[in-house]
Formats: sequence, structure tokens, C-alpha cells
Amino acid sequence: MGKELLFQTLRHEQAERTPWVPFAGVHAGKLVGYTAEEILKDEDKLLTALQEVNKIYTPDGMPVVFDLQIEAEVLGCELLWARDNPPSVRSHPLSGTKEIPGKIPTAEDGRLPMILRTMGRLKDTVGADTALYGLVCGPFTLASHLRGSDIFMDMATDQDYVRDLVGYCAKVCTAVTQMYIDAGMDVIAVVDPLVSQISPKHFTKMLHESFTAVFDHIRAAGVFSSFFVCGNATRQIEVMCRTGPDCISVDENVELKAAKEVTDRYNIAIGGNIPLTTTMLHGTQQDNMKCVLDILDVAGGKNLIVSPGCDMPYDVPIENTVAAAQAVRNPDSARKMLENYVAAEEEDIPVELPDYGHLDKVLVELFLLDPAQCAACTYMLAAMEDVYDEVKDIAEYCSYKYTVKKDIARIKKMGVANLPSMYINGKLAYSSIIPSRAELIASIRSAAQKG
Repeated sequence: MGKELLFQTLRHEQAERTPWVPFAGVHAGKLVGYTAEEILKDEDKLLTALQEVNKIYTPDGMPVVFDLQIEAEVLGCELLWARDNPPSVRSHPLSGTKEIPGKIPTAEDGRLPMILRTMGRLKDTVGADTALYGLVCGPFTLASHLRGSDIFMDMATDQDYVRDLVGYCAKVCTAVTQMYIDAGMDVIAVVDPLVSQISPKHFTKMLHESFTAVFDHIRAAGVFSSFFVCGNATRQIEVMCRTGPDCISVDENVELKAAKEVTDRYNIAIGGNIPLTTTMLHGTQQDNMKCVLDILDVAGGKNLIVSPGCDMPYDVPIENTVAAAQAVRNPDSARKMLENYVAAEEEDIPVELPDYGHLDKVLVELFLLDPAQCAACTYMLAAMEDVYDEVKDIAEYCSYKYTVKKDIARIKKMGVANLPSMYINGKLAYSSIIPSRAELIASIRSAAQKG
């Protein structure tokens, strides 16, 4: 039974094979012809989509909803909805005011009633064989939803406020966590992509206590936990381990072998990290099978869960995910199928880079996964948008997404190693770090003076 395989891994036992957890969030809608907005608002459509995920991808574990804006919506954030992505936050109730809210969500707030009913119905239909994940928005990302990009300045100028705000958000996280546990969820994943955008020192000073409290609560409730972070979280793996989750999940920005050496020291499982776009979205079936086998080869054994690096893009071809599932379940058979495998040649897409030495204005380039899907990308783009009026006389900006083939070619030609990254006049300025408003303005003005 796949559920027990996953439980064995989360108990840090040697399982018969590596478990498989496809993070088919909005992609679930694609399988049955529904938009992301439809499945995230309609209980029956969500349940139908999730049942299709279970039937086609034969997961050992699967999320019910992958939407980090559920709690933010309850707390007053306005959302911008999309056809093929989860909604994004477009208003921040605490922008411009340093308050600590008092509201704690209840099971009657926002979309929580619909989600809790879906959890119960899915538990009844597939829960005997498949472990179900309840995903909650992590305390720091939720704080960022409420405060906006101001929180990155706060981390430098008012650490007590950040600590208090994150502490409040941890209470929200714990309340929603308990609702999901009561609805029958087997694993609670605390998903906090913005953790990758701050230093380990800042995490320890302002976030550690709150995250530890959440994981302590989950453990006391008798269910498993996962700490899910997106982006280049290599530096943060150790401080994440110290908060006490049963598993850490990472994306393609993290070198899995090195990360697993850290998580193994703490006897924590690690999940990941099939690339979302180059492999799952734009690759072939063989590419996906080869990627899974590579993950098994470098990180196999105890304490490994194979999964996509984050929420799967809506338009991932079904056959690619099926191929990944087959490689996890039958690696020996997959190896035979790939005996004559040759990686497809990269499509030759011409890319012309600017003449950075002769620009009329400072050029800020943002290289993102997808600002509509990746919270870290959203806030890096927002940081630039926030300062633009102040620097538009001396600077201009543009953004590129790793979901677009032409943009991927540009990202590779620029030699961008991690997403999100910000370049100023062709030089890396910020990689997996979101600058404060003052810092970004100073960097742009400094580049203008040099130019």
C-alpha cells in the first residue's frame, strides 16, 4: 500500500521502494477540463479533479489543495484569480501600518468550509490507500501577504515587529493545521517559499521559534509534517531542520545530494525535486523518467520522497507525469527503457542580449519562475514595481519567466543559476534574496552613477 510506504519513509524506516507524491495542484483541473479558479472555488469540481489525479498518477501521497492564499483571503487580502494558476495576492492589509491582527480563522471562514468538506470526501474515497496532504501557508509567507514587500525593510529596521507578526501568523497556521488534521489529513505541509529569500541568520532570529511551535503542534497531534520551501534554499536547509519537521521538500534550485547529506544528519526525510518547466512542462517522457532515475541514484535509500519541485504547472503533459510515476514505481524497467536514451538537443532559440555598456538608462532584469505561481517571484517583482516611480527617470525594468521557452533560452544565455534573480545592467544583483526598498533604490542609483 502506497500510504504505508510513505509513512515508513516519514518514520525514517527503510521502505520497499521510494514513495511518489505528485504535487498536482491546479494541474488537477487540467485533467478534467476545469480552470484553476473553478477547482479552487467549487467542491464537486475539486473532488472530481483530485480523484482523476489519484486514478491516473497512482500517488502514494497527494495534496488536496495547493493554494497559499487561502489564509490570506480570510485575513483580508484581495486576490487576483487566473485560469491556469492559483490566485495571487494583490492587496496587503498591513501595508503602511505596523499592526498585529487578532483574527484567528474558523472552519466557517472564506473557502475553508469547501476545502474541509472536500478533504473529508476524498478521505472516504481514496484515503485508505493514499496519504493525503493538507497544505498550509507558512508563517513568513503569510506575514508577507499581509504586510507586502515592506516586511523586507522591517527585517532590517524592526525585528521585534517581524517576530511578533510571524508569531501571529504561526497561530493562524496552527489553527488551520488543526482543522486539516480534524478533516483527516495524514501529512501537514507548511509551505513557505519566501524562507529561501532571507538569510539563515534572520531565520534563526525572527522565524525559528514560530516554525518550531507549528511543527511541535503537528507532532503532538500525531500526524506527519513537511517543511516545503521553493527557490534556492541551500543555505537554509540546516536551520529548517532545526525546527523539527519530519520532511523537508525542495525544488530544482537545490542540489539534492548535498541537501540530503544535511537532512540525513538530522534524520529528516527530503522530498523533491523534478524540475517543473524544463522537464515536466517542456520535456519528454524519457526526460522525466531519466530525471527520476537520477534522483534515485544520487539520493536514494531511506528518507527520500520523489516529487515535483513545487506545484506542477497547469499544462504539464499527462504522459510526462505518468512516465515519472512509472520510473518511481519500476526503476529497473525504466532503466531498460532508457538504455538508448539520448537527451534531446536544446531548441536553438536566438537570444540577443542588450549592449549593457551603452544603455540610456539602468536596466533591471528579473528572471523568475512564474510570478503568478511562485510567491518568491511575486515579491521580487513587487519589490521592483514598488520602487519604479522613484527611479523611472534613470531606470527601466523587464521580467522573464521560466515557463516560456524563449525566456528559458535567455536565462540560460545569461548564466542565471537560481530563480528568482535580479540583474542590474547585466550583472547579478540579487539571487534568491529580495532586497528592501531602500537597498534596491540605492543599487539602481549606484549603477546610474557608474554608467
